[in-house]
Amino acid sequence: MTATTTSARDASHHQNIFKAMKDLDFNDTISHQCGVTMNDSVEARAIAEFMGKKDDVSVTYQPALIRIDGEGKLVFKMDEISEYLGREMTASIFEVNTSTHYGRMVRVDDNTVVLFGNMEDVFEYI
Repeated sequence: MTATTTSARDASHHQNIFKAMKDLDFNDTISHQCGVTMNDSVEARAIAEFMGKKDDVSVTYQPALIRIDGEGKLVFKMDEISEYLGREMTASIFEVNTSTHYGRMVRVDDNTVVLFGNMEDVFEYI
């Protein structure tokens, strides 16, 4: 484990979003959250560390996966992730690394993948 990964895991805004069933509160509200789950890899860690620096983004590390969650929308810019990773990240490689997602995922162009938590916000893209 590298020092960067350890510090990212210890950062205060990286809270575990998973709760025990006894701690769940069920109500009739609509969530505008969105997110991705990625298998733990070099690419996934770089994406998580980069995205975790943004406001209103939550990163949760589990033994075999990394989850990135946001409110409203998450914007993944491949050129910015490539610079942080130190090698090319394409939208196709990003999608392969994403094992699952929630919210509406839109590949805007070859550089930008956006997840929308509010389904009405995605109408301009479909």
